[in-house]
Amino acid sequence: MLITIPKENQYFRFVKSDALEIQLKSLPEVSGVYQYYDRQNKIIYIGKAKNLKKRVASYFNKSFDNHKTKVLVKNINRIEHVVVESEMDALLLENNLIKKYKPRYNILLKDDKTYPWICIKNEPFPRVFFTRKLIKDKSEYYGPFTSLKTVRSLFNLIKSLYPLRSCNYDLRDEKIKLNNYKVCLEYHIGNCLAPCIGEVDIESYKKNIDSIRQILKGNFKEALLSFEKKMKFYAQKMEFEKAQWIKDKIKDLKNFQSKSTIVNQKINNVDVFSIFSDESYGYINYLQVSYGAIVRSHTVEIKKKLDESNSKLLQLGIIEIRQLFSSNSKIIFLSDRVSLGKELKVFVPQRGDKRKLVDLSLRNAKYFRMEKFKQMKIVDPDRHIKRIMSQMKNDLRLPNEPFHIECFDNSNTQGYNPVAACVVFKNGKPSKKEYRHYNIKTVNGPNDFASMEEVIFRRYKRLLEEDSPLPQLIVIDGGKGQLSSALKSLDILGLRGKISILGIAKRLEEIYFPNDTIPLYLDKKSETLRILKRARDEAHRFGITFHKKKRSKKSLNSLLDSVPGIGPATRDKLLSNLKSFKRIKAASENEIKLILGDDKGKKIFEELKNY
Repeated sequence: MLITIPKENQYFRFVKSDALEIQLKSLPEVSGVYQYYDRQNKIIYIGKAKNLKKRVASYFNKSFDNHKTKVLVKNINRIEHVVVESEMDALLLENNLIKKYKPRYNILLKDDKTYPWICIKNEPFPRVFFTRKLIKDKSEYYGPFTSLKTVRSLFNLIKSLYPLRSCNYDLRDEKIKLNNYKVCLEYHIGNCLAPCIGEVDIESYKKNIDSIRQILKGNFKEALLSFEKKMKFYAQKMEFEKAQWIKDKIKDLKNFQSKSTIVNQKINNVDVFSIFSDESYGYINYLQVSYGAIVRSHTVEIKKKLDESNSKLLQLGIIEIRQLFSSNSKIIFLSDRVSLGKELKVFVPQRGDKRKLVDLSLRNAKYFRMEKFKQMKIVDPDRHIKRIMSQMKNDLRLPNEPFHIECFDNSNTQGYNPVAACVVFKNGKPSKKEYRHYNIKTVNGPNDFASMEEVIFRRYKRLLEEDSPLPQLIVIDGGKGQLSSALKSLDILGLRGKISILGIAKRLEEIYFPNDTIPLYLDKKSETLRILKRARDEAHRFGITFHKKKRSKKSLNSLLDSVPGIGPATRDKLLSNLKSFKRIKAASENEIKLILGDDKGKKIFEELKNY
C-alpha cells in the first residue's frame, strides 16, 4: 500500500558530508521520514518522526549504550528527508521505503509464503473457490488466510449451505438462451442449481452470494436468521424432510461459529496486536476479529538491529501486517501503547472481553517463540546451542563462548558445618555427574569470603594437577566481596585472565565483573540471565542439601555420643541396623541385645531410658 504525497509537501535534501552540521540545524519541525547515507552513498537507515528536527538531532546530541547505534551514527555521511502531512503518512512511507531499499540497520519483515484466499468471481452467477493467486479482474478476494485447514473448513461449510456452480461456462444471458449447455453430475446430486439451463434466476443466486459474503466477513447472524425462516416455512407446509435438512445446516453453521467465536459478538471489525520479545527478536501476533470471532491469526518474527523497544517493533509490525492482509479496520487493541496517528482508534484494554483478546494474542506470540526454539533444537541442536553461547558471549563481554560453566555457593549455619558446592553446566545444561561438594577445612566462624577463597583454590589446583579441562566461565553466587575472594585464589594459581569470572547477586540479579564497580543488569527475559540464574539456584540447592545432611548427621551423632557406654563403633552398629535415633530409643531390650550382645545391650537399653 503506497501513499501519495502532495508535491507542495514533498521535497528531498541532498547535503554533502561536510555540511551535515548545517543540515541538522535546518531540518523542519514537522512529521516526515529521514534517510541516512554512508560514504558509499548507500542508505543505511530509514526512520520516521513526528518532529524531524528533534528526532534526527537526538542521534548526535546523546551517547548510546548500544554498540550498533554508535556504529550507525559514526557512518552517517548524508541525510535526506521527506515531509508528509501526518504521522500516519510518515509511518506508511517509512515502511514502504524500508521494504524497497532494505537498509542494513533497519528491521526487515520477510514473508515468502503465498497465502490462500477465498474468491467470489466477478461474473454472472459467480463461482466461489479458494486460490493462491490474486488476479485484478474486479473479483472479490477474502483473506489471506494463514491456515489452509481453516480455508477448507470454511469453504466446505459454504458449499454445504449453498448450492453453487463449479463449472467455468460463460453464463451470460445470451449464451444461456442458445441452450448449448447440459446439466452435469453436480446438479443431479444437489450441489448446483443449474443456472446454465436457466433453472435459477440471477437474483435468487445473488442472494446466496450475499449470504456467503456475510459469512466470509464473520457475520453469521444474517445467515442463521435466513435459514431459520426457511425451516419454519417448510415445517408449516408439512415438508419435514426439507425442514430437517435446513435444521442440519443451521446446526453446522452454529457449530462452526462456536469454534471461532470466543468473545462478545458486538466486538466487530477489530484488529488485535501484541508483542513478546527477548534480547534478539520480537514476536508480533495479529488477530482479526469479526462479530466476536477470530477470523485470522498471524505471527511474525522480527530480528532486532539496534536494541529497538517493544513499541518501535510493534509499530512497524502493525503497518506491515495490516498491509499484508489489506486490513481497513479503524479500531485496534494493543498490548503496548503505540502511536498510529489520528485516523485509527487505539486501545490498550485492561479488563473484560477486550482484554481477553489481547491476552490470547500475547499467548499466541509466546507459543510461536517456543515452537521456533523447539524446532531449532530438533532440526539443528548444535546451531541452537551455538546461538545461545554466542548470545552469552556478547551479553557478558566474554572472550570465548561459555560452553563450560562452573558455579559456586557457600552454606553454613552461623559458621557451623560450613560447606560449599560446585555445579557444572555444559552447553547451557546441568552436567550433574560433575557436581562436587566441599567441606570447608581452613575457615572458622561465618566467613563466606574466606570460604569462597578456599574452595576456588582447591577446585582449580586439583584440575591443574590432573590436567583436566578448565571452564570458560566461573560464576560466583554473591556480590563484589565473594568475587574478590575468588580472584585471590585465581591469582595464586596463575589463572587470572585465563578463565572469565563474574559474580551474580540475588536481590536484583546484579552481575559484577572484576575491577568494575558498576554492575551489569540484563533483560529479565534474557536467555543469558536465565542460564546464570539457573546455575546459581542449582548451586544453592546442591549446597543446601549437602549442608542439611551434614547437620542432621552431626546432630544425630552428637545425641548418641552423649549416651554413656556408646562409642563410635557401638553408634555405627546401632545406626546401620535402626537408621535413626528415634527408632533406636523406641527399640525393645531384645532388639538392642540382638545388635550389641546381652550384657552391653542391657546396659545401653537402660541408659537410653533417660533420653
